[in-house]
Amino acid sequence: MKAAVLHALGRAPRYEEFAEPSAGKDDVVVRVRAASLKPVDRQIASGAHYASPREFPVICGMDGVGELDDGKRVFFGGPRRPYGAMAEKTVVPRPFCFALPVGIDDETAAALPNPGVSAWLTLTHRSKMAAGETVLILGATGVTGQLAVQIAKLLGAKRVIAAGRDERRLRRLRELGADSTIQLDQPVDALKDAFAREAGADGFDAIIDYVWGAPTEALLAAMTRPEFAAVTKETRLVQVGESAGATITLPAAVLRSTALTILGTAGIPSREILAEAMEQVLGRGARGELRIETERVALADIEAAWQRKEEPGRRVVVIP
Repeated sequence: MKAAVLHALGRAPRYEEFAEPSAGKDDVVVRVRAASLKPVDRQIASGAHYASPREFPVICGMDGVGELDDGKRVFFGGPRRPYGAMAEKTVVPRPFCFALPVGIDDETAAALPNPGVSAWLTLTHRSKMAAGETVLILGATGVTGQLAVQIAKLLGAKRVIAAGRDERRLRRLRELGADSTIQLDQPVDALKDAFAREAGADGFDAIIDYVWGAPTEALLAAMTRPEFAAVTKETRLVQVGESAGATITLPAAVLRSTALTILGTAGIPSREILAEAMEQVLGRGARGELRIETERVALADIEAAWQRKEEPGRRVVVIP
């Protein structure tokens, strides 16, 4: 069969022949219809991820959409190495296959679950977002950030503020449910003023942070109170990504003057929680309530697609 085969860390995979997989106990062979190319796939292949392979050759790709022997169409994850999702066939543990709802196309079904489930769990499982709250999405112009804006609205947020760098995608986020936007590429003082203006007297209830670094420092400075004052509610900040920087400076005054709780994503939840999130995201995708921009790339063109710069806000979907 044909596959995207990686021969060494730090290189692009090549389109070439690879032995077909066979199913072991509790495994299933999947005939792949589509697989998404995500930043984590590139991190794994570069050697920068804790799950990077140690033995070669291996096939790239951690999830996708395919058919089982009985014709059932599924979303799958966690292929057994050396197999991966970017191939004509792969092999995965049976519990890692999820039935797809009627009405969702292969490209959307391959692209949506990874960022969509991440955004869903961050908002529901970690930030405990409730209807009527004000939510700030830092890094809203990326694929996952765009979905977080949509999900926050679907969950009943009173206001969703989208902050990002890509001006064109910030404008589009208005169509996806954002009530207001903040351009992150502006002088620090202007950025602090923008955060303070959007926070208003009531502040933010939940902050989903995909950027960290300098923008988060500007946000925390805007939130710091200059005087003793009664604090009426807590702000929950969930740290998800680090596209703007891996570290921040955190003045003690931020935590003493505000009711701020900083949380992480805390790894992978139980399968029950994960399955519920998957059902919600795929179902809403099938009904058109969640939208994601995709680009089709033939498996035969994987080497060129891998090496070109990723366009923010769009997910590449590899078609065998």
